Amino acid sequence: MTERTLTGALPPVRHWPALHLKGVEFDPVLAELMREGPLTRIQLADGEGWAWLVTRHDDVRAVTDDPRFSRAAVRGRQVTRPSPHFSPAAGAVGLADPPDHTRLRRAVAAAFTARNVERLRDSARGMLDELVTEMLGDGPPADLTEAVLSPFPAAVVCELTGVPTDDRRSMHTWAGLILSSSHGAEVGERAEDEMSACFERLIGDRRDGTGEDVTSLLGAAVGRDELTMDEAVGLAVLVQIGGEAVAHNSGQMFYILLTRPDLYEQLRADPGIRPRAVDELLRYIPHRSSVGLSRIAMEDVEIRGVRIREGDAVYVSYLAANRDPEVFPDPERIDFSRSPNPHLSFGSGPHRCLGGMLARLESELMVDALLDRVPGLRLAVPADRVPFRRGALIRGPEALPVTW
Repeated sequence: MTERTLTGALPPVRHWPALHLKGVEFDPVLAELMREGPLTRIQLADGEGWAWLVTRHDDVRAVTDDPRFSRAAVRGRQVTRPSPHFSPAAGAVGLADPPDHTRLRRAVAAAFTARNVERLRDSARGMLDELVTEMLGDGPPADLTEAVLSPFPAAVVCELTGVPTDDRRSMHTWAGLILSSSHGAEVGERAEDEMSACFERLIGDRRDGTGEDVTSLLGAAVGRDELTMDEAVGLAVLVQIGGEAVAHNSGQMFYILLTRPDLYEQLRADPGIRPRAVDELLRYIPHRSSVGLSRIAMEDVEIRGVRIREGDAVYVSYLAANRDPEVFPDPERIDFSRSPNPHLSFGSGPHRCLGGMLARLESELMVDALLDRVPGLRLAVPADRVPFRRGALIRGPEALPVTW
């Protein structure tokens, strides 16, 4: 046991402000916290008090798998958090523990099986080809974000959720407002209310549905009294927002490729390494700002000789875990030959992202389509002129000006 545990001394609380980071710069505050130790204490931009931050890969996995750390216990507490509206409503799957969490995920699991994701491959490739063809037809320059990287994931997730064509533009707008803190809590909450109302209508219309899309599965589950309507709507909102986040991640991926000609040419010359390269880019990109949702320790737990007390709030950092040098040698280097690559970009434990397989498929399709069909693709502005979203919970370029 360490002296810190024996004496009861605690590490100092570090303030972690909401930073506007450009490009793929790693958060300097998080880097400093990682250097200070495997467990530190943080105070975020909103909420009250302080929370533990866990940064090592093995510890992150241990905490996320440990039922002694509860998401459900966060409800009703003003835990320090990244932004005012970053706290899911009661009943949301993000704030559920097993067995409730297991029941909720089971309701939509059929939409995310390998077979169903593979079933989407051809339709997704068709949607993507149309977008690339339209961009080429309009001619350079273009905003790659507006032309391809944003509308493609939005169309795919709407296909997955079963959102009708007439509602898809609204869904895309609402998701963007929910994923940003720059408009204020009221705007984000109103967008979530409007998205929820739309899903309530769609799910209610499909209580007797037999389809494999998310709203049909949820409608059938509500019809069988396996889920309440509030639970079903919360699940649908989570899936929709998660699907839209792929646009931000892909924007960072292509920013890297377009500012690193050596990496770009590697993928152009050897298509066989692209799936492995996508995984390495997923590991490397700082896909979110700050941290996600917290957990509460339900009893005293010791991690690396530090005692976390019952009732303490705990955050894990997947970004930090993905740069753990004990697991990823030379973690600051992008290495397309890295193997194994046990990155945690889709989370870990029971709350691991359901849509990880689909997100990986979308990224691979975009890399193939743009590198093969637009071989001369390059930035149309200097790298430091690429605007990045301000106040976004999920990081990424606001626009990616390109030419060819």
